Amino acid sequence: MTLVIPAWNEAESIGRVLDEVPRDTVDEILVVVAADDDPTALVARGRGARVLVQDARGYGAACWTGAQAAMAANARIVAFLDGDYADPPAALPRLVAPITAGRADLVLGRRDLRRFPAALPSHARLGNHLVLLLLRVLVRSQAFGDLPSFKVIRADALRRLELHEMTYGWTIEMLIKAARAGLRMEEVDVEYRPRLGGRSKVGGSWRGSVAAGWTLLACVWANSQ
Repeated sequence: MTLVIPAWNEAESIGRVLDEVPRDTVDEILVVVAADDDPTALVARGRGARVLVQDARGYGAACWTGAQAAMAANARIVAFLDGDYADPPAALPRLVAPITAGRADLVLGRRDLRRFPAALPSHARLGNHLVLLLLRVLVRSQAFGDLPSFKVIRADALRRLELHEMTYGWTIEMLIKAARAGLRMEEVDVEYRPRLGGRSKVGGSWRGSVAAGWTLLACVWANSQ
């Protein structure tokens, strides 16, 4: 399995994230940065990760850069999690298990906020709920409980989805196309933690959440047609 970690200016947290990756579960770790002079790259290389510079701007572009490298290296399974420490890498074996057991093609790490409710601000939760509501109305074949950054997918299934969304709508496009393709999906509860250092580009402010929410809603609508 190849683990892809999009990380933009996450030098404060990426070391802790990489230290927590269960190395017996992962064959290679790819940390994707926006520019090679991002201090995140230096820390990641020091922890043994392979650093890639994304091909274009955007969260989806970072994920896709890592996904393409993973598939080019013949990875059978590709995992994604963010580099801000909120997603716990120690949960990877639980997310991979349904795939290796042969009962799922895509597994989503549904965020559990019971221990750290403030890890996802109220405005970010509201935006998440609105997008999920629209998603349930337009994509009736699947009821999603979250839009998580933490997810694991079979590489052959990922390739068939032919994803094109390079913004924060990457996950939305993946879920809609996965549902339409009839992929077997499971959700696994994962404890969501406060990020280490810095501020979220999306949930860190009302403005960022509104902008990202609008992008997500537009992506739901565009991919539901």
